Amino acid sequence: MIDLRSDTVTKPSLEMRNAMANAEVGDDVYKEDPTANKLQEYCANLFGKEAALFVPSGVMGNQLCLNVLTQPGDEVICEKSSHIFQYESGSPAALSGLSMNLLIGDNGILSAEQVEQAIRPKTAYYMPQTKVIEIENTHNVAGGVVYPLENIKEIKNVADKYNLKMHLDGARLWNASIASGISLEEYSSYFDTVSVCLSKGLGAPIGSVILGEKEMIEKAFRKRKAWGGGMRQIGIIAAAGLFAIENNFERLKVDHENAKNLGNFLSQIEGVEVNLDLVQTNMLMFKPTKMSVDEVISKAKEKGLLLGPGGFGVVRAVTHLDISVEDIENAKQILSEVFSG
Repeated sequence: MIDLRSDTVTKPSLEMRNAMANAEVGDDVYKEDPTANKLQEYCANLFGKEAALFVPSGVMGNQLCLNVLTQPGDEVICEKSSHIFQYESGSPAALSGLSMNLLIGDNGILSAEQVEQAIRPKTAYYMPQTKVIEIENTHNVAGGVVYPLENIKEIKNVADKYNLKMHLDGARLWNASIASGISLEEYSSYFDTVSVCLSKGLGAPIGSVILGEKEMIEKAFRKRKAWGGGMRQIGIIAAAGLFAIENNFERLKVDHENAKNLGNFLSQIEGVEVNLDLVQTNMLMFKPTKMSVDEVISKAKEKGLLLGPGGFGVVRAVTHLDISVEDIENAKQILSEVFSG
């Protein structure tokens, strides 16, 4: 099977498994796991933040960040299709007592004017108080679109004007950096907290890292324990994260090229709509016009290609390190058969 459902389906390479097997470990609840500490220090330096914390998942990473930035009853401004609202099981409300102020972006991208208009007046005691502005880069539902730096800067100016916090869901910030040429540190500099995934394009089997000021990360460390995230000899999985960053970050450009290759092919097939301007990283959204999304997915699976629903009537294909150029050529052949017959 050629699996293009997600970049989360990658399997650790032999070299990554060796790094995991040979990792030096300790008890991380005592902050004594040397490999976990090394990963956290490495990421803090890479992103230009005071401190970092390894967490089991991207959802926990985002939710820890929102929690330490807010109080129950506060409100978070975010784009309507953002991951923290759509795909995190209602956690902002369930875990931190937060409400979400949802804005409709242009392919996931918000303008500073939209954000400013959504901020609650401080004098309105009967309304939730705006506390955090959240941005997702790259934006998942929009198809891996890179958030323009100029928008981020303008939104940051609004946040500063109203004394609000900024959180970055940077699950695929690695892809944004490779695609744009903008450093991870530059992107991170506009946010109070950042969450990045190790288990997507980078290919680690588990884990995310959150970053911010030392005081915030200390609060997150305590809350991580309260939420059942206190772990012991996690150097085994932290080693995979270190290996992933050091070996798989720069190669993300290969995934981007593969996605563009597939997108260009699909744009020439009758019965398929693709906006090539939105194929910016490792994701491709395409709309079948003569059959349903489920039909396309089912027929492709019968021929050995796994695809996923992208929502809003589109099919999603995601390239990753386990997908070769040859796999893309085979996927093109399969899709040609699906849409011709």
